[in-house]
Amino acid sequence: MELILIQKIVLQRLNQITANDLLRYAKQYGVSLTSHQAAEVAKLMNGKNINIFNDSERHRLLKQVEAITSKQTAQTVNDLFNQFTS
Repeated sequence: MELILIQKIVLQRLNQITANDLLRYAKQYGVSLTSHQAAEVAKLMNGKNINIFNDSERHRLLKQVEAITSKQTAQTVNDLFNQFTS
């Protein structure tokens, strides 16, 4: 029950993420991200209800993130997602 609540909070937060949030997280976790990339990724995620706890949805999101940023950045984001979802 507690795990489901945490997942819902994480998913809600991702669904409402802003470019500034992404830039702050990128700095905190050492992810290379420009302001333009952050804006594009935020636009990609806002209101989409993407479930990063679902492998296929996370993979689809990461492919889109890779197209906006780079393969290395998408891999780093995936590593972070794996830490948070395990």
